[in-house]
Amino acid sequence: MKKSLFLYLFIVSFLMMIFTYMYYSKKVKFEAERFEKLKVKMNDSIQSLNNQVFEANYFTLLNNDNAQNYLEDYSIPKLISKIEQNLMELNDNPEGNPLVEYGKIGDQKFIINKIKVINHRWIIADFSNGDLWGEVLLQYFIEEDEQLTFKIIQSTLYVKK
Repeated sequence: MKKSLFLYLFIVSFLMMIFTYMYYSKKVKFEAERFEKLKVKMNDSIQSLNNQVFEANYFTLLNNDNAQNYLEDYSIPKLISKIEQNLMELNDNPEGNPLVEYGKIGDQKFIINKIKVINHRWIIADFSNGDLWGEVLLQYFIEEDEQLTFKIIQSTLYVKK
């Protein structure tokens, strides 16, 4: 009786060991396949996001070879930084940024918040007074003494609903 009991226990434990081995080997294979699918999906997502960033930055000085050739005597990143710094310094004016065509409304002055240098001649900027928002298209010139001058091309103020 003891012999047959040990034989049955041995057979049951052997079957359990086989089922456990099969379960874990298939689980590893399943996880590896799932990881590969996820990896492909993530690479596609990354490529899609890179394409979107490239499209969004199409109209920038950093991606415009013709504009960069025009400004070949200048370091483009330093020039962009200088333009942004000059525009932000104009926000210190007590009446608001003079490149925003709209005057001070009450106690709130209009200041430029975001700037994008489009090419060797144009800038688009977002402005606000905390209550109203708008955008301005500016033209800039680099003078012989490397000073920057700005000219307003057009601006728009969004109506508050």
